[in-house]
Amino acid sequence: MNLTLGIDLACRAAHQASLARPDGTYMWTGKKFFTRPTDLEKLWTAIGLNQEDAVTVVLEPTRNAWAPVASWFRRRGATIVMVPTTQSADLRAYYSKHTKNDHLDSKLLARLPLLHPEGLREHTSDGPADPLRRAVKMRSSIVKRRTAIYQRLDAQLELLGPTWYDALGSNYGKCALAVLIRYADPTSILRLGPARLTRFLIRYSRGAWRDEHARTLLAAARESLELWGPDGIDFAELAADIAVEALQARVLTEQVEDLDERIADLYEEADPTGIIASAPGMGPVNSAVVAGRMGDPHRFPSLAAIRAYSGLVPKVSQSGLRNHQHGLTKAGDPLLREALFNAADHARKTDPQLAAKYVRLMNSERHHDSAICHSATMLLTRIAACWRAGEHYVLRDTDGHVITPAEGLSIVREHHQVDPKIREKAAHQRQSKRLKVRAGREQQESPSAPTSRPTDSESTRLDVA
Repeated sequence: MNLTLGIDLACRAAHQASLARPDGTYMWTGKKFFTRPTDLEKLWTAIGLNQEDAVTVVLEPTRNAWAPVASWFRRRGATIVMVPTTQSADLRAYYSKHTKNDHLDSKLLARLPLLHPEGLREHTSDGPADPLRRAVKMRSSIVKRRTAIYQRLDAQLELLGPTWYDALGSNYGKCALAVLIRYADPTSILRLGPARLTRFLIRYSRGAWRDEHARTLLAAARESLELWGPDGIDFAELAADIAVEALQARVLTEQVEDLDERIADLYEEADPTGIIASAPGMGPVNSAVVAGRMGDPHRFPSLAAIRAYSGLVPKVSQSGLRNHQHGLTKAGDPLLREALFNAADHARKTDPQLAAKYVRLMNSERHHDSAICHSATMLLTRIAACWRAGEHYVLRDTDGHVITPAEGLSIVREHHQVDPKIREKAAHQRQSKRLKVRAGREQQESPSAPTSRPTDSESTRLDVA
């Protein structure tokens, strides 16, 4: 007998479980338990399985609370099924027409095989318990935080003058951050002098920055003092603010470097033959993101399901003879979409087939981002097909001949380039549409402010009355 255990998970409160027979009748309902080994053992005993019985555990992905519960039941031989929260909410509204309660949720999940059997798909991955999945997400978050700090540093250095950009660059390497942490005050750099500043730069840049950079920094410091004069800005306070930002950026950079080492080891375990990395545009970071966020490709029933999981497929609205597609579903993992978008933008410069599709879409007056999303979907399909088959990505010309990356780069440059006039025309059309939208949305900020729109005489008469 196949039994279904529906569990409504909670993050801090007690979970609730209900057990149903194959015909949908309940053996028991509303058993409360916590994610503790003793509670789980009691729940397993309450199921009372015989040798010929099998149990399917139906869960909703409630934050990360589902992962240890799913792992515990999977070790006992149960089949784990994950149900999207939106799907269970729709079924709950149809089934009960009542407000949400945990007892009802567990009963609904236990009866799901009768209500929506095609929605039961076995879940085999560990989700957030997978270290590669967590690591790539953490790296992305740290990089975005560091980028925000770099933007604030740019704004603060604008107060010191443009020469500081020439001296430090825009990528803020370790030596540049060391300078900003200790010597963002122009007076402190001038007191340091050229000799000691040169030794400082040589030490923190490992010899890459020497006398020339020292002279540029000293010139930038003199220019800042000349710009503001003797009664200008308080350089000491500004230097303290810059030091705080630069110190955070240096810490985040060190964390990214540590994560890169961890991710490299984890990716080698997940994809030992380097199938994902063999695709064009898939560097070490993008390869790890695809492996970590997509997971095992065999858990998807088809390549179409993988494309749907990425969220790069269009929304479809069908009614009779009407079939309208608009926008992307964006239903999958956002980090996976970001990695595929960046990879496709690089891959189209090497893969002639991707480049030919990109040019065809651009010639049909598509937006650049739209064309890249189509190419990203095509790239994901090929990577997933190679991964499922255990074969490396093979670069081919549009006629199917196998080529090298260097040959692909040459072919794309010669035969698959977008006409600049087409780009200019598409950009002009998009700009015209944006201007029309802005003109339609123009609002008068105050009663006395001038407006380019005619006055609403109807509302004026009402106000006067």
